[in-house]
Amino acid sequence: MALSSPKAGPPGSSAAAANDLFVVPPDALQWRGKRFACALGRSGVRLDKAEGDGATPCGSFALRRVLYRPDRLPPPRTALPVAALNPHDGWCDDPADPLYNQQIRQPYTASFEMLWRSDELYDVIVVLGHNDSPTLPGKGSAIFMHVATRDYAPTAGCIALARKDLLTILEDCEPRARLVIPAPGR
Repeated sequence: MALSSPKAGPPGSSAAAANDLFVVPPDALQWRGKRFACALGRSGVRLDKAEGDGATPCGSFALRRVLYRPDRLPPPRTALPVAALNPHDGWCDDPADPLYNQQIRQPYTASFEMLWRSDELYDVIVVLGHNDSPTLPGKGSAIFMHVATRDYAPTAGCIALARKDLLTILEDCEPRARLVIPAPGR
């Protein structure tokens, strides 16, 4: 849900790129003059993100692509690359595996997170460019923007928004957009 309509970029930012999305901890995302409610990781925002710590990493991340559940909604309208999920899709979260922090198809022998979920959280997923260029074992996997729970419960490290807000943002989002998450205390 949109929270307010400030005219400038995020607090303390006068040179913000028009296409960038800014996380405003602890519970908002600012984009194109609007604030949207969001949920962040249960452990807050951290500089030193580690696999399984429940923290949202700080940094500036490209929006790589959008994945969606074709049985629940049509392809999201966006200029970003879009792909449909299928029931065998997962995301490898095993730091010792060569496909760590990458989409996989099951059956798969290493540990992974299912992307085809019974709840609605992964009906729309924006894959973020976190720990992917290069991928460093143990520095965090499956950091997405995705659909929030109704009560905006904390995530395992992702950024979660209401489905309609996420779809609204994607509709005008350009491929050069980045998600900016400030370091704690800034």
